[in-house]
This record gives sequence, C-alpha cells and structure tokens, in this order.
Amino acid sequence: MIDKPGISRTVLLILTFFLVFSTANNGLAQSGQEIFNTNCASCHSPLKDLIGPALQGVDKRGDWTDRKKLYEWIHNPAGYVSKSAYAKEVSDKYGGGGLQMAAFASLSEKDIDAIVDYVNSVKAPPPPPPGNGGGGGDDSDNSLLFGILTLILAVVALILLQVNSNLKKLSDDKEGIPAAEPVPFYRNKAYIALGIVILFLVGGYYTVKGAINLGRNQNYQPEQPIFFSHKVHAGVNQISCLYCHTGPDQGKQANIPSLNTCMNCHMNVTEYTGDPLYREDGSEVNGTAEIEKLHKAAGFTKGQSANTWNMDKAKPVEWARIHNLPDHVYFNHSQHVVAGKVQCQTCHGEIQKMDEVKQFSDLSMGWCINCHRETKVQFKENGFYSIYEKYHNDLKNDTTKKITADMIGATECQKCHY
Repeated sequence: MIDKPGISRTVLLILTFFLVFSTANNGLAQSGQEIFNTNCASCHSPLKDLIGPALQGVDKRGDWTDRKKLYEWIHNPAGYVSKSAYAKEVSDKYGGGGLQMAAFASLSEKDIDAIVDYVNSVKAPPPPPPGNGGGGGDDSDNSLLFGILTLILAVVALILLQVNSNLKKLSDDKEGIPAAEPVPFYRNKAYIALGIVILFLVGGYYTVKGAINLGRNQNYQPEQPIFFSHKVHAGVNQISCLYCHTGPDQGKQANIPSLNTCMNCHMNVTEYTGDPLYREDGSEVNGTAEIEKLHKAAGFTKGQSANTWNMDKAKPVEWARIHNLPDHVYFNHSQHVVAGKVQCQTCHGEIQKMDEVKQFSDLSMGWCINCHRETKVQFKENGFYSIYEKYHNDLKNDTTKKITADMIGATECQKCHY
C-alpha cells in the first residue's frame, strides 16, 4: 500500500527546501550587487574595462585563482603589489605605475565572495531593437505639401475668375450690351481681396511658426571653455554616463560633474595619447593642453599627490549649458530613466560618438507628445507603476498587448505644465 500522505509531505519538504535555497541564493546575489555598486562601480564594470579591468572572471586570472591571495590584494593592494609580479603587471597596465587601487580592509571574505559571484553572474545586455523609443514618432513636416496645395488653389481661383470674366464678356456681346472698360488688375477689387487673403495666410503661417520655434535650440553646439570629448570618455573608454552625471536615476536633474569627479582620473591621466581630436570647424585639438586647463581650474600641479593638492585654489569650470527647457515645463529624469527605461541616446543622440556635444532633439511639446503616444511603458516588473493594477492584470491575462504613455495620462496638460 502506497502512503500517499507521506509522499505528499516529502514532496512538500523538498519544494520548501528548494524555495529557501533559491531565496538565499538570490539574496546573496543581491547583496553582492549592492556591495559592488557601493565599493567597486566607480572604477570597475563586470563586463568592460574602465579605470580598472573588467571584473568578470577575476577569480580565474593570475594570482586570483587562489582566493586567499585575492582577499589579501583587496585588503591591502599597496602591500601586495610589492611581492607579486602579476599584481604589479595589472597596476602598471591600468595606472602606469601611478594609479593604485584603494584598500578595502572593511570588506570581509564573504563580502568579496559575494562580489565575485555577482560579477560572474552578470550577462551582457541584448542590443536594443532598431527604432525602439525613438522619441517622437513620425517627425515628418507637411508644411511644404500644404504650401504647394495653397499655391495650386490660388492659381485655380485666378483661372476661374478669368473664365468668369470672359463668359460675362461673351454674354454681353451676344445681347448687344456695350463692353465696359477693362479694369487694370491692380485696381480689380477681387484681385486685391484675393491678394490680401493670401498675404494674411502666408504671414500668419510664418508668424505662428516663428512663435512656436521661439526658444528652441536644436543643433545648438556652443564652444566649451575646455574641450571635452564624449567620444573619448563614453565611447572609447566606456565610462558610464552615471559616473560623471549623477542624479538622473534618482531625481529631476542630471548634474554636471564637479572638478573632484574629473580629477579622480586626471590626477594620474595627465597626457592625451589617443587618436587626434578635431573641433567642428576641422581644427585639431591638443588634448594634453586641454587636460592642463582642467588642472589649472582645479589648482593642481602635475606630479602632486592627493595629500599635497590644495583644493582651496580650485575654481569651477563655467560650462556652457546646451539643453534647457522653459521654466513652465516640468521634466524628471528618473521617471524616464528608471521607470520608463529610456536610454540617454533617445533624447541626447549618439553621445558616445560626439566630440563636441550639440542639442540633438527638438525638445518641443509636439516631440514629447509623439514620444508619449508611441513609447511602450515598462509595466512588467516595475514597481513605479504598481498603482495601475488594471493594466498589470490586462498584460497578465493577455487582454491587451501594449500600454502607451498617453493611456495613463501622459498627454494631459498638467503632466508637463504647472
């Protein structure tokens, strides 16, 4: 006789154990990610070389295959590099011998293990599908078509007026009515009225268009006090946007980096050795001279250490602002970056390919409205929109395939104007 209740209890026990084990593993991975973000993310990425090397697979390189040596290196890099040829090689490669990794003596061995497990579990993100979040739907301008149609209608109206005049003349001749003296076109009331209407329409069109475009700065590309190439930093060196521009994932603003952020790297990176740099007019840029301008603003002398650098002499760089919205428009970066999963390039263009940055998008109300109408909202696994339970249920039950921003009120005036 099979003991069915006993089997049920055994299966339930196994499932409970599996669930607890999985939860513990997920908690460990999350803990490793938090520790990595707090201590390592400013210099390292799991998948790409930044200021330091990519960390995925670090436990399979050189000395680090021995976890004890990895612990010793992280706790005291300066002491360990003097007795390890591999550690000295890594230090020379990423710092030229001058940039030394900071010591993290407060990290326990379990913390380090959690970091290694996390970076080894990170998978490369899939490439974004073409046209996703293109920011504005159909941007085609129908002004030329409307102008051509208006001109055609005006010509047709003139032809009909002339036909009417000829028919009237033929009718008068047949009935023997003396023909009136022809009136010159510049004194003809019908022609004068038609000309006034056309001037009113054309003038009104250009007046309204000029008023709508007032304050827009698409393709605005000012010359900055220090030549800063996003192509070199974000493109070639793969520095994360959030390392320099703090805040877009947490609030309204994407902050301009302070001199301290720049000097984290440029205390040691004092010369430019990359590909030639060129301004928009084609003139070549001396990259080393531009770094020296940064040092001058920071009150830093080449060769100084952090201990001897007098930060009281620093003066902020007066960067020219490029993107600027009217005071009556509200825009929150975190809503778009975190909740909407919108990439920086959607609004700012391929910033990683720009030497001198320009305003890529129109940033008009129509541009924003079209984007809100077309861009899919990331409802799944997004607590930001948890209040919209109906849409969550619709997606789960497959009663709808797409939720757009304007379906949740994104085209209402008060969403942007306050």
